[in-house]
Amino acid sequence: KSALKTSIKKFLAAVEAGDKETANALYPETVSAIDSAASKGVLHKNNAANKKAKLAKKLASISA
Repeated sequence: KSALKTSIKKFLAAVEAGDKETANALYPETVSAIDSAASKGVLHKNNAANKKAKLAKKLASISA
């Protein structure tokens, strides 16, 4: 769970800094970590889907 939070924080930091390249590189890794946590029961599947949707929205906001 700690590694998952760290992954999300790194992605959000890249988005806040406006670093499109880093954010695009970290997005698939972060989503993969969320999926992995959901499959192992660390996160509820709906909670994981919600997190992924929020991250996708943030990525789209800097890509636009």
